[in-house]
Amino acid sequence: MLRSGICLGVVVCVGLAASTARSEGLPEALAKAYQTNPQLNAERARQRATDENVPQALAGYRPQIVASLSAGLQAVRDLLPGNTFQSGNLKPWTVGVTVTQTLFNGFKTANSVRVAELQVQAGREALRNVGQGVLLDAVTAYTNVLANQSLVEAQRANVAFLQETQGIVQKRLNAGDVTPTDTAQAEARLSRGRADLNAAEVSLAISQATYTQVIGNPPSQLRPAETVDRYLPRSREDATELAFRQHPAVMAASFDVDVASTTIRVAESSLLPTITLQGSASRSRDGDPTLSTFGTDQASILGQMTAPIYDGGTAASQTRQAKELAAQSRLMLDQVRNQARTAAIGAWVAHEGAKIAVAASEAEVRAAGIALQGVSREAQGGQRTTVDVLNSQQDLILAKARLIGALRERVIASYTLLSAIGKLDVKTLSLNTPDYLPEAHYHQVRDAWHGLRTPSGQ
Repeated sequence: MLRSGICLGVVVCVGLAASTARSEGLPEALAKAYQTNPQLNAERARQRATDENVPQALAGYRPQIVASLSAGLQAVRDLLPGNTFQSGNLKPWTVGVTVTQTLFNGFKTANSVRVAELQVQAGREALRNVGQGVLLDAVTAYTNVLANQSLVEAQRANVAFLQETQGIVQKRLNAGDVTPTDTAQAEARLSRGRADLNAAEVSLAISQATYTQVIGNPPSQLRPAETVDRYLPRSREDATELAFRQHPAVMAASFDVDVASTTIRVAESSLLPTITLQGSASRSRDGDPTLSTFGTDQASILGQMTAPIYDGGTAASQTRQAKELAAQSRLMLDQVRNQARTAAIGAWVAHEGAKIAVAASEAEVRAAGIALQGVSREAQGGQRTTVDVLNSQQDLILAKARLIGALRERVIASYTLLSAIGKLDVKTLSLNTPDYLPEAHYHQVRDAWHGLRTPSGQ
C-alpha cells in the first residue's frame, strides 16, 4: 500500500534510486536558495539601504561644520594726493570655519528619526515576506522536478509495456489469431505513448532549468520531499487568526500606517519656529602696504530664530497631503489583512483537499493496476480484446499521472499554508544555514558619524 500524503517521488520510479552522497534533499535545496537567490539578496541590499535613513535623520541632532578657504591675485591702483598713482599686486586670502547647531526645528528631527526607524521595521517585514516567497518558489521548483522525473519514468514504463504489447499482437497476427485492426490499435497507442514520453521529458527539462534559476545549481539526485504538517495550525480558524496577526505583509502594512501618521508631524514642523546656534572663526590677509592693517582675525557666536509667517501655502498643503496618505495607508492595511485572511482560508482548503486527492489517487492506482492484471489474463484466454488491454493500460498511466500530481500538490499545499500564516522561514524549518539578521547591519550603521565604506566592505 502506498504511503498516504507523506512523500513525493516514490510513486512509480524504482530506477531513480541513487547514492546518498550524491543526493540532495528539500531542506538542503531551501538552504541554498536562502543563501544565493538573487531576488532575496537584492531585497537584503534594499533593506541595508533603508537602514541608512536612520543615521541620516539622526544627523539633524549633530553639528554641521563647514570650512572655507579663498585666495587669489588682485591688482590695485590707488589715487594719491597730487594726482599721483600707486599700483600693486595683492595676494589676499581668507580661511575660516563655521559650526552650526540646530537647537529646535519644530520637532522635525525627532519625528524624522521616528519615521526612519519605522521604515526600517516595515522593510524588515517586507524582507521576511520576500524570503517566504523565495522559499515557496524553491519548494515548487523542487517538487516540479521530482514530479516530472516520476512522470518520465511512468511514461517510459508505459512505452515499454506498449512495445511489448505491440510485439505480442504482431506475433498473434502472424499466427492468424488477431486481425490487422488489432495491430493498428497497438501501433497507435505506442505512438501516443512515445509522444506523451516526449512531452514529459520536455516538462522535466523546463522544471530543471527553473530549479537552477531558483536554487542556484542544477538538480542532481533529489530525495523525496516531505510535507510540513507538524508546523501547521490545527483548524481553519487558527490559520486565519495567525495570518491576521503575524503575516509579514500585514506587519509591514501596520508599520506603514505608523510611518504615514508620523510623517504628518514632520510636515507640521515646517509651521513652527527654528532656533540655531552658529559659531565661526576666520583669518584674512590682503597684503596692501598702504593700509595700517594687513589682515583680520574674527570669531563670533550667534543665535538665530526664524519663524514662518507665510510661505505661499506650501507647508499647509504638505500637511494635508500627509494626512490623506495616512488615511490611504490605513485603508491599505485593511485590504492587506483581508487578503491575508483570504489567502489563509484558501491555503487551508487547498491543503485539506490535497489530502483527499492523494487518498483517492492512491486508490485509483491500486484499482487500475488490479484491473490491468485481470484484463491481461483474460486477453490471454481470449475473453478480452487487444483494445481492452490498451484501454486498461491507459487508465493505469493516467491514474499514476494524477497521483504524481496529487502528491506534488500535497507538498506544495503544506508549504503554502505555512507561508500563509507567516511562518515559512529558516527558524521554523530548522534549515542548516545561518539566519540572515537585518538588525545586525542596522546597529552597525545607526550611530555612525562618518565613513564611506559599508560594513560588508563594499
